[in-house]
Amino acid sequence: MDELRSLAEAAGYEVIESIEQVRSPDSRYHIGSGKAEEIADLVSKLEVGKIIFGNDLKAVQIYNLARLTGVEVIDRFQLILEIFVRRASTKEAKLQINLARSRYELAHAKEKVRLAKMGEQPGFHGLGSYEVDVYHETIQRRVNNIQDKLRRIRRTRDLYRTRRRKLGFSSISLAGYTNSGKSTLFNSLADENVNVGSGLFTTLSTTTRAVDIFGKTVLLTDTVGFIDQLPLTLIEAFRSTLDETIFSDLILLVVDVSEPEPDVESKVSVCLDTIQKIGAGRIPIITVLNKIDLVPDEKLVLKIEKLKDLLPNSVSVSALNKTNFDLLKEEIVKYFENDVKSSFSLPLNDESMPLLSWVLKNASRHEVKYESEALRVSIESSPQFADKVRSRVEKLGGVFKLD
Repeated sequence: MDELRSLAEAAGYEVIESIEQVRSPDSRYHIGSGKAEEIADLVSKLEVGKIIFGNDLKAVQIYNLARLTGVEVIDRFQLILEIFVRRASTKEAKLQINLARSRYELAHAKEKVRLAKMGEQPGFHGLGSYEVDVYHETIQRRVNNIQDKLRRIRRTRDLYRTRRRKLGFSSISLAGYTNSGKSTLFNSLADENVNVGSGLFTTLSTTTRAVDIFGKTVLLTDTVGFIDQLPLTLIEAFRSTLDETIFSDLILLVVDVSEPEPDVESKVSVCLDTIQKIGAGRIPIITVLNKIDLVPDEKLVLKIEKLKDLLPNSVSVSALNKTNFDLLKEEIVKYFENDVKSSFSLPLNDESMPLLSWVLKNASRHEVKYESEALRVSIESSPQFADKVRSRVEKLGGVFKLD
């Protein structure tokens, strides 16, 4: 219920009352008829404008509740979509949200039109004039159009990703429950200023920057946050964004360690489960225990001890204050120790200087010595990049060797 309240507030609502019921779902209202009558009475007394359910509702249940209460009723999925609409700033994010919304409409189209013909209720206005097949086909065409646009964006993203790999860059993606501090960690590591906030789902689009980790250049990507019961429709809609996690070499799983232990445990489980669902389960993970500045030292030690079996390869940091960043970087470097050392010599001429500039820009570490008629360069890079350097050096008549 606390999370549902936070979601509602993130969508711009003022929560004036909350009600819970524990029972098996009712086919008519999802909740029991007595509880539904109680809610209808509260709506009238408190002048409520909308009812939000933390569960997923069927179209007929939404219709029946709207008919009983006289106000619009939405479920958890629709609420999350409203937040996404408020937060979306890029063309890709807006397309992904429209795709998720259209797929939701498509799944409920026939039932919504049927119900609307019985008498329009809040949330069903204007549908009564549609024929079912026409309404369904209209939404399907919209879905197809959005998918075509997203495929073009995805192809461009794939080209960028392929180019980065050809250049030998390693990649790290940030993952974590929404509002865990991913964007703050991204800003601190990359010396950037992407939007951060205390609300849920501040980040809906990916941002990638080159980051120096003890002399090694890696690409760091900030991604959309996870949440419990994240609908499969949303996961599928955000596939092109989540691909940045799937194709990364390392995942930094950011955890808000200042929260109560049961919440930490639950949210970490949700994140690990979502990582598996999107197909990124094979990628190594470092668990970043964030916001230690909000936890007294003695409590932090006890909390980490209790949760250690759930948090492999954990590092405690404060992203806001950059506390323990060297420890985090040391842990990151361990996963990229397959870099190789190599060296080459080239005649000092106009053709060698563009090659030198390219190497220095893309190698993890480098050292250059200028001699009277030649230059000698030592580098540390991925094996793939070293092979590319060998090919270009030998084409220019230089000598390349692995150290």
